[in-house]
Amino acid sequence: MADLADDTRQQAILDSAFRAFATYGFRKTSMDDIARGAGMSRPAVYLHFKNKEAIVTKLTEQYYASKTAAVAAALTASGSVSGVFKSAVQAQTEGMATILASPHGLEMLDTTKSMSSEIISRGEAELARLYAEWLSREDKAGRVRLLSDADETAKTITATLKGLKISALGAEDYETRVAQFAALIGAGLEVR
Repeated sequence: MADLADDTRQQAILDSAFRAFATYGFRKTSMDDIARGAGMSRPAVYLHFKNKEAIVTKLTEQYYASKTAAVAAALTASGSVSGVFKSAVQAQTEGMATILASPHGLEMLDTTKSMSSEIISRGEAELARLYAEWLSREDKAGRVRLLSDADETAKTITATLKGLKISALGAEDYETRVAQFAALIGAGLEVR
């Protein structure tokens, strides 16, 4: 029972930290801000996390665990190649527009990149692996047309989605570019 209470407290801290980072930015957010938002004392927060950097690390781990599960589920669904691909891209990118709409969204992405680069590399590699496995299955079934091997195509997909976060001019631009990318690639992959 104590583990469940600890998990609940830890999640409250993470949720509070995310809101505070989005509102004030990483640098201006204090552990007091996080504690207040989580409804606990600062010493209680320190029982779960050493510092803000540890919180960012855990948020990044949760992000990739969530996205990996969502993309895996989307890629095992039935439907047209373009429909499945669109669903997987939507699963991977869901919520990013909200981050980009935040006044501190780019700072949040930069902070995450600088503090959690290994987690990001592993997460992106896992996402690429999921796309590659799907592409291989669909290729064997004669449903996709690959111009490169499945692994390289998958790496291009994940690199492009990652790049759209950085290059978008805001949340609306990001959503438009992601939708265009999903439609173009989905249509290009599908055997007609």
